[in-house]
Amino acid sequence: MRFPTELTEGRLVRRYKRFLADVILADGRLVTAHCANPGAMLGLNAEGSRVLLSASTNPARKLPFSWELVEADLPGGPQWVGINTARPNALVAEAFQKGRLAPLVGYETLRPEVAYGKASRVDFLASGGGLPPCHVEVKNCHLMRRPGLAEFPDCRAARSARHMEELANVVTTGGRAMLIVVIQMRAEAFDVARDIDPTFDRAFRAARAAGVEAHAVRCTVGPEGVVIADPVPILG
Repeated sequence: MRFPTELTEGRLVRRYKRFLADVILADGRLVTAHCANPGAMLGLNAEGSRVLLSASTNPARKLPFSWELVEADLPGGPQWVGINTARPNALVAEAFQKGRLAPLVGYETLRPEVAYGKASRVDFLASGGGLPPCHVEVKNCHLMRRPGLAEFPDCRAARSARHMEELANVVTTGGRAMLIVVIQMRAEAFDVARDIDPTFDRAFRAARAAGVEAHAVRCTVGPEGVVIADPVPILG
C-alpha cells in the first residue's frame, strides 16, 4: 500500500484524548492531527519523535492531517512504525488480491464487515474456490518491549477478547475461522502481551485450542508506504 501523496514530516508535541496529536511541522506550524489508534501506543509517544502525516483530500474535514508513522526508538534500534489502526484491513485486502497472503490462497473473494456472532462484524469473510467460508479477524500490532518481539495488545482489549470467543464459536459449530495479526514494523516473532491483558491471553489460547487459526505477518514500513512482507512465528 503506497501512500497516495507524499507524507508531511513533523515532530510530535503530544498525543491526547486518544485520537488527537499535536505536531510541529518542518515549516514551524503547529497542527492537530487525527490519531487513528485507540490503544496505549507504548513506546511510540515520546515528545520530539519524528512523525509523518498524511493529508486529507477533503477540504471540509475538521482535521486535515492523519498521523501515519513514527520513528520510534525501540529495543533493537530505531525504526519506522505504522500507528494507523485503519490500515491493516486494507493491507490484508491488498495482499489477498495479489495472492501474497498464504493462509487465504485458494479463496476467490474477501468480503468485508460481515455480521456474525452476537451483534458483531467480522473483518472479512473469505469464500469461493471450493473452500469452506472462513471468518477472518485482523488485529494491528505495534508494541515492542524486547528486541525483535512484537506483542499485542498494548492495553486492555475486551473487544478483541470477545472477537476471539466468537471466532471460537464459529469453529465449534463447524466453520473455519482465522486471526491475522498485522505487525506494522520489523519483528522476528509475535507473542501475546499477557501481562498487559490476561483476559485476552486466555481468550486467544482458548480460541486456538478450539481450532481458530492464528497467523502473524510483519510489514515493510517507510515513508513511501506500508506492505505486508512475510510471516513470523507465534510464540507461547
